[in-house]
Amino acid sequence: MSAETVRLIATAHGPMGVRRRGSGDPVVLLHPLALSGELWQPLADALAGDFEVFSLDLRGHGASGWDGHPFSIEDLALDVAEVLNALDLPAVGMLGMSMGGSVAVTFAGLFPERVRSLVLADTTAWYGEDAVTAWTERARRAAEVPRAEQLAFQVDRWFSPAFAERESAEVDRVTEIFLRTDSRAHAAASDAMGRLDARRLLSVVRARTLVIVGQDDYATPPAMAGELAGGIPGATLLCLPGLRHLSLIERPGLADVVRDVFAGRPVTGEATAEDSRA
Repeated sequence: MSAETVRLIATAHGPMGVRRRGSGDPVVLLHPLALSGELWQPLADALAGDFEVFSLDLRGHGASGWDGHPFSIEDLALDVAEVLNALDLPAVGMLGMSMGGSVAVTFAGLFPERVRSLVLADTTAWYGEDAVTAWTERARRAAEVPRAEQLAFQVDRWFSPAFAERESAEVDRVTEIFLRTDSRAHAAASDAMGRLDARRLLSVVRARTLVIVGQDDYATPPAMAGELAGGIPGATLLCLPGLRHLSLIERPGLADVVRDVFAGRPVTGEATAEDSRA
C-alpha cells in the first residue's frame, strides 16, 4: 500500500487540503461538520488497496483555508469541483458523511456526470422548517462555548454509549480533530447547514447510490435518510441498528459495503445489515 501524501490545492477561496492514498479508480471522501479529512484514515486505509482515495478538508476545516466570509453548502460543493479539476479527475466515486454527505449530494446534483457512485451516510438534503433557527443557535454555541465544553454534546451524537466506552482511543482520535477545528469556521458551516435545501437536486443525481443511516442517529434520523433514498432514482437505503451519527467510524466493517458500491457490485440492505453486525 502506498504511503499517504498531503498537498494544498489553490482554489478561489484559499488552499484546500487533500490527503491521497492508494491507487486505482479515484474515490473522494468528504467529512462531517467540525472535523476534517483526517477522520477518514481508517476507511482510507481499508479502501486504498483497490482505489486511489482522496480525503478532502472542506473550507475552514483541517488544512483548508477560509477568507472569513459566509458560505453555503453549494459553495463547498463548488470548492470540491475546483479540487477535482486541479487533480484532473473528471469523474469519481464519492462518499460523504453528515455535512460531507450534504456536500456530496449537492455536488452530485450539480454535476451528475462527475459522480459514478455515491455513498451518503448519516446525512440529509434539508433539515426541515425550523432549520435556520436551530442551526443559528448551533452556530452561536460553536463560536462562543469553549471547544472542550462542547465535547459531551458532540460525542453523544456521534457514537453509541457502548462504543464510546469500549473504543475510547478512537473516540479520543476523533475528538482531537474536533478540538483543533477553528470555532469561527465551525459556526459558519453551521449557518450553511441551516440554509441547506438540496431537495430540488435529488432527482437529477445519476450515480448508483447507497444511503446509510444509524437507526439511533438523532442528528439526521432515519426519516431524513428515507427522504434522500426516496428522492434519488434507484437509491438503496441501509438502516443499521445500534449506530448513531458517525456510523462509518463506529462500524469499520462497513468499509466492505463501501468498497462494493465503488466497485459496482450489488449491495442489498438485508444482506448488508446482517453482514455488518460483526
